[in-house]
Amino acid sequence: WLLRGVLFGLPGLLLGVAVLAWCWGPRDLDRDIEAIIDADDAASRQAAVRHLQAAGGSLREDVPSLVEATVLNALRRWFAVLFWFLLLGPVGALGYRLLALMAESPMRARVRVEPLALAQRLLAWIEWPVAQLMAFSMALVGNFDTAWKAWRQAHGERLAGDIGFLGAVARASVNAELREEAHDYSDAGLLPVWQRLPDLRDAMSLVWRMLLLWLAVLALLVIAGWVT
Repeated sequence: WLLRGVLFGLPGLLLGVAVLAWCWGPRDLDRDIEAIIDADDAASRQAAVRHLQAAGGSLREDVPSLVEATVLNALRRWFAVLFWFLLLGPVGALGYRLLALMAESPMRARVRVEPLALAQRLLAWIEWPVAQLMAFSMALVGNFDTAWKAWRQAHGERLAGDIGFLGAVARASVNAELREEAHDYSDAGLLPVWQRLPDLRDAMSLVWRMLLLWLAVLALLVIAGWVT
């Protein structure tokens, strides 16, 4: 607020970019996913899974849980930061990141029980609209009918501080895309190329397509003058 209008807004722009870059992450989600896929032994894979699950989600190592953790990490590392940055500026991105660190990161072990429970409830409500937008984005960049049915079955229409529906939509979307891919290969008389953990690769591809959709919509809003 103090930097607004100073030097044509350049210091404020640089501050916003710096805060957004600092709140983005904490690590490269792409690399965390590749570390799980490329792990050749149980110890390295468990370490990679722990890195992926550090932001929350199921601690199981089965593929559906890892797909859910991928989308949840995308929410907490990318989409929620971007959403609150667009609404409230740098203070929104910073406030979300600090709340997420307090409620879901390993740092929560240092927080007393009552403040931790309050932070987790507040975080759930803050992430709820982001999860809804992500579910809608997943439907647009993937199989709309499958995503819609999964969202309804997971009671995503309820106004509640619960983002569990996002994992259900992600699992259903990934399964639908893998079925369609296998069907396309069989129609062409080809065998699918063998690859390790195709579900995780498809989940990461889905996340990238969602991010590109968000950036495209943001660019249109900037051009229209609704976002400055």
